[in-house]
This record gives sequence, structure tokens and C-alpha cells, in this order.
Amino acid sequence: MSRFKSDFLRTLDERGFIHQISDEAGLDELFAKETVTAYIGFDPTAPSLHAGGLIQIMMLHWMQQTGHQPISLMGGGTGMVGDPSFKDDARQLMTIDTIESNIASIKRVFANYLSYGEGAKDAMMINNGDWLRDINYLEFLRDVGRHFSVNRMLSFDSVKTRLDREQSLSFLEFNYMILQAYDFVELNKRYGCRLQMGGSDQWGNIINGIDLGHRMGTPQLYALTSPLLTTASGAKMGKSLNGAVWLNPDMLSAYDFWQYWRNTEDADVSRFLKLYTTLPMDEIARLSALGGSEINEVKKILATEVTAMLHGRQNAEQAAETARKTFEEGALADNLPSIDVAQGELDAGIGLLALIVKAGLAASNGEARRHVQGGAVRINDVAISDERTVIGSGEVTGDGVIKLSLGKKKHILVRPA
Repeated sequence: MSRFKSDFLRTLDERGFIHQISDEAGLDELFAKETVTAYIGFDPTAPSLHAGGLIQIMMLHWMQQTGHQPISLMGGGTGMVGDPSFKDDARQLMTIDTIESNIASIKRVFANYLSYGEGAKDAMMINNGDWLRDINYLEFLRDVGRHFSVNRMLSFDSVKTRLDREQSLSFLEFNYMILQAYDFVELNKRYGCRLQMGGSDQWGNIINGIDLGHRMGTPQLYALTSPLLTTASGAKMGKSLNGAVWLNPDMLSAYDFWQYWRNTEDADVSRFLKLYTTLPMDEIARLSALGGSEINEVKKILATEVTAMLHGRQNAEQAAETARKTFEEGALADNLPSIDVAQGELDAGIGLLALIVKAGLAASNGEARRHVQGGAVRINDVAISDERTVIGSGEVTGDGVIKLSLGKKKHILVRPA
């Protein structure tokens, strides 16, 4: 039996989303008796969020599915300062144009998980630049800044970590937690928002907002954090050998996204099914009980379900079929990732190492050389051991492409252009 009576908290609890809640009983009571508005803030530090942020998006998804109103708050104002939480040094400051461009790019992902509109339970996407960019600094210091204790702010883990390492914390970054706390109060005033959610590293910042609300006369506000996730082997979620696992399709294909989840470690499969899919809990329990070689079939289900939410069911199933043809039949699937190489360049011949780098399978010639020397590189399924090999038009197959492979799972089609 769940310790919660509200659908939302019961769902989050059984799926493993809950790390801390500021007032468990009070928040449960609120969700059980009325439609609650809650938010999570997203920093526009890049044109796309990556898979590490999916846990937050899924929390907003379940909130809407259980009848409540989620807000995805874009940091158009706070992005000008940068969140210092647990960073080793200050973020690079971004221009307003960069911030706005990143927000426009990030927005496209959310519509796959949330239903936006004007209704009472429709999700809202709001930019904190709407109120932060026009603040009168002296009034803000007098009305908001006076409620903050520097002694207390210095005690937060995110600040202490930097200071303990004797790394400087600029006054600009120190203001970030004041601005984030003010966001909570402003969202309550404008939209009746009662709950802020986030990763466990945001606990101190969220509690700050609750305290500020109390001092500025809001109703009781609440905090809920999710665990900071790593894989079973300790790797950070959302990072792969090739870098960040981006959510925007123009930065990472559905096929590569599917492959990331297909390569989930055995020990993580059950946990990831709960967090990242909408499969019913009894189905997840059934899949989690499978072992041996069947675990690979479960990983394919995980990959397809996670990819379907982001890229659509058709693209997810196409990615699964591409993988099946490539790995199980050794066939050449047309929808493998591809790059175009000028026909003239192929006629003249292109060095193998340069082609590997061009295809994004290595970051440098040195890394490409190590792959070749390790026996991991194949052209048209034939292993290549000589790093001085030149690839040209003669390698183009009857399908009109050259298949470049790294290991068993990474394949790029080189297309003459």
C-alpha cells in the first residue's frame, strides 16, 4: 500500500520519482482535494535539453495525467545569470539572443509530453524573463533582498561545495538563488502555483522560495525533489560515449536515441521502465522478472517506449527495425544514420581516419587510429587494420553507399553527393 492517497504522489512514489518532500502530509492533502499547479524550471544553456532532464519532464507529464496543471518555466531571466549549483566554476554568460534562440529550440520537445492550452488543466510554458528583466534593482533589494540571510545562504551545499574547494563564487551567481526563490513567489501570485519540483540538488533553492513566500504572504508552498540519477555503473544520465544524449531530433536522431536506451545496463532496466515509460506497473513487474537472454528483449521494449514518447511511435518502431536488420540479419538498412561526401572527394580518395572523424565516430585522427588498431573499424562489413587505407568510389556498393562501422552497434552510411 502506498503511503499517499492522492493519485499524483502515489504514481510518483511507486515509479521512483520521490527523493524529498517538504511537507508530505500537507502536499498529499492538497493534491487529493484540489487541482494543483506546480512548476519545474529549465535553464536554456543549450539549444536542447538532454536525457538527464527527462526525469523532470516525466514528473510534469504524470502531474497532468493525474488531473493537475504543470508549468514548464523557461529561464529567460535566470539564464542571464546562470545556476552555480555544484558547478566547479562560473557558467559562460549568454546573450539575450542566444537565450531566446535556445528557448525556442527547447520548446519543441515539451509538446511530446505535455498538452498545452488555455484550459484549467492545460500545461503552461512561461518565461521568467517576463518579470525578472524589468526589475527595479533598488526596489527588489528593499522588498525581496531583505528577507535573505547571507549566513544561511552560505550554508547551502551548492555554495559550500564551491567555497570548500576554494573556488570563487561571484556576486552574480550568489543572486541566482534569490531570483529562483522570487520566481516561486511570482508564479504563486500570477498563477496560484503551490509546488516547485526539481532534482535533489535544487532542494536548498526550492526551500528558499518557500521561506520567501512565507515572509511575503503567500499561502503555504511546497517542495518535491527527485533523486539525482546515475546509471548502475555510476555514469551520469544523459551522457554517452559520443557526448550528450540530446532530446531535439535535429541534434540526435531517433535511431541514436533508441540505441542509447537499448544499451541500458541490466541492473537499470526495471528502474528506467518505471521512470521513463508510461507502461502500467503490472506490465513493468512482468518485464522486470525476465532474466537471461530475455533481458535484451526487455531493453528493446524500453528503448522503443522511451523513443516513442519523444519521436513518435512510427519513428521508434522504425529505429527498432533498423537495429534488428543491421544486427540480426547483417542487412543494410536505408534509415541508418548517414553523411554525404562529395563525389569528387570520393573519386580522389579520402583517408580512413579522416572519414571516421567526418562521420562523427571519433573526435580526432588519434582516436580514429586507436579504433583501427583495436580492430573495431569495418568498411562494408570487412575489418580494416591499416590506418593508411584510402576510401574511394570503388567502395560504393550496389546500394549506392559505403557502410562504415565502429564495433557492432555504430554504423554510418556514406553517401556520394
